Formats: sequence, C-alpha cells, structure tokens
Amino acid sequence: MPLILTTPPVAEPISLAETKAHLRISHADDDAYLTRLIATARKLIEQRLSLAIMPQSWSLFLDCWPENGTIAIPLAPVTAIADVIIHSDSDTPATLDPAHYYLDRVSKPARLALRCDRTLPQAGRVVNGIEFRFMAGFANPPDDIKQALLITLASWFGDRGEQQLATLPQAARDLLAPYRQVRLT
Repeated sequence: MPLILTTPPVAEPISLAETKAHLRISHADDDAYLTRLIATARKLIEQRLSLAIMPQSWSLFLDCWPENGTIAIPLAPVTAIADVIIHSDSDTPATLDPAHYYLDRVSKPARLALRCDRTLPQAGRVVNGIEFRFMAGFANPPDDIKQALLITLASWFGDRGEQQLATLPQAARDLLAPYRQVRLT
C-alpha cells in the first residue's frame, strides 16, 4: 500500500520571521539554516504522526478492492478525494465516477468508502492497480502544532550539533499528543 507525495506544501506552517522572533534573533546570518530547520521539523512531525500539517496532495495505491468496501487513509486530516483511478494491464488509467465512493471524514483514520450498490471495475495490473489521489492538510494549522514546531526549533537551534535532529523535545511531544493516531493491529 504505497503512499506517495505528489504535490508538497507550498509554504511552511511557521515563517522565518516567526521563528526568528521566537528565538529572539535579529540578524540574517542564520536565515538559510533556520529555513532548513523549519522544513525538517515539519517533515519529522508529519512523518511521526502520519499528519499533513500544510495542504498537500498524495496518491495511495492498492492491489485490489477491499472486501469490506472501505480504505483507511493513513494520513490526516484528509480534506478531499481528487480521483480514484483504475490502471489497466497496459497501464492505461481510467477514472472512476465519484458516484461510486465517498469520503468518510468522521472515522479516525478517515476512509474512502465504496457505495454498496455500485459495480466496481477490477484493476488490470496485479500490483498497484488502484490509485486514490487525495488532498490532506490543515488550511490553518492549529496553534498547538505551530507552538510544538517553535519549541522544537528552539531546542535544535540552541543545541546545534549536540543532539540529533530526530529528537522532539518533551514539551513538543505533549502538544502533539492529541494528533497521534493509535493503530491497533
């Protein structure tokens, strides 16, 4: 079930100016470094929480339709399903009519639900024959996520070279806890 980023965010959830104000930096010497840290912190939090902080587009691939007719989308928050595409054995794509499915945003994680009374075309490819294109991300990221990013950036900037960038400070983890998706298997 490959999940592929197709359109990355066009902006970061916090700006360089916000970051510099939080860190009380008035010079431009570290601007490039801080810009990289902002993107790195966002990506780490997104990866750890299966979260899309900013609007972005993704494709999720399946080999076949699930028996129960629902596909859990392993990323939150899902804002829309753009297309469901069936790939033939010759790799010719065919777009499924949206009347065959709907987005269940109430469930956690969100699900694409297939309507019971519809006949679904089978994929021609044995592997990754069904593609779901969807959008995910907050239109306006919540303040607690922004604060977690700022706390993380302050920690990383203050301990330059002394700790690994893969570490989130405890205060940031606490702020992000409500966004964790617990998976029971």
